[in-house]
Amino acid sequence: MELTIHVPAGPERVGLLGSAERNLKMLRETLGVSVTARDDTIRVSGDHAAVSVARAVIDRIGRASRQGEALSREQVLDLIATESGRRDSENGSGFRLSAYAGGRQITARSENQRVYIDAINSNDLVIATGPAGTGKTYLAVAAAVHLLRTEQVRKVVLARPAVEAGEKLGFLPGDIEAKVNPYLRPLLDALHDMMEYTQIRRFMESDVVELVPLAFMRGRTLNNAAIILDEAQNTTRGQMQMFLTRMGHGSKMIITGDTTQIDLPDPRESGLIDAVRRLRRVHGIGLVTLTREDVVRHPLVQRIVDAYAADAEGRTDGGVPRGAGGA
Repeated sequence: MELTIHVPAGPERVGLLGSAERNLKMLRETLGVSVTARDDTIRVSGDHAAVSVARAVIDRIGRASRQGEALSREQVLDLIATESGRRDSENGSGFRLSAYAGGRQITARSENQRVYIDAINSNDLVIATGPAGTGKTYLAVAAAVHLLRTEQVRKVVLARPAVEAGEKLGFLPGDIEAKVNPYLRPLLDALHDMMEYTQIRRFMESDVVELVPLAFMRGRTLNNAAIILDEAQNTTRGQMQMFLTRMGHGSKMIITGDTTQIDLPDPRESGLIDAVRRLRRVHGIGLVTLTREDVVRHPLVQRIVDAYAADAEGRTDGGVPRGAGGA
């Protein structure tokens, strides 16, 4: 499908196209359409559904531009997400995240990741386990951003247990935010991929986005929130029970962890392992297991996961049991 849209001259044209045609670039990268601007026209071509979304977004940017409003990058991405979601609903299409990184929509990159995203959509509580690099945390944050942008929740809460990975860091200087920042940094890194810094700071200042150590969750009830517990393998059974009972009305919880990287003094006390065992038959809870095939980091990460798994099973790098000999 090909579409030609008239573009007025002057400031309205600049507002419509964006600085250095930024808005057209975002449409091109997120929707996969071809978009070019020449003189007083914009030409859009590609899949019928994608071109329809692009047309609707351009119309809405144009209306804002005529009113003297210059939309930010985040606002344009929100428009694209909203229009895409509306068209998907009308057409009965599958669930997609309205979250973007580097201008591209965040999508599943393996079958298990697709199952994970669908589980989040279908359940109010999802527990995802798997090795490093499988996208557990990243997709959880993307889902939280999606829920916030589509106004299904009013806030996002990101939590982790404050457990060091084999090191005792001792006293950390600064206010509470500075003290917990090292523990919550992976969640914040993922969030920075999907939102501009200024928007994150604004959300944090207005309590729309909250980063909190697990110990500070006791006694709270969280309504209309997307709540993520990361590194859950380092919770105790009591902490896990406490966290699970924080869920209020209209909320979704996503719990992620890697049971091969438990930093507790007694790994048998892991609240994540206990929760998976206790809750595996509870209706309304999604349990997802990601594997080495779902690793989406550097290719070496998958080999590292394999090497450590082989060592844990009493095998050498080549998969030969210790003491079995070999050439």
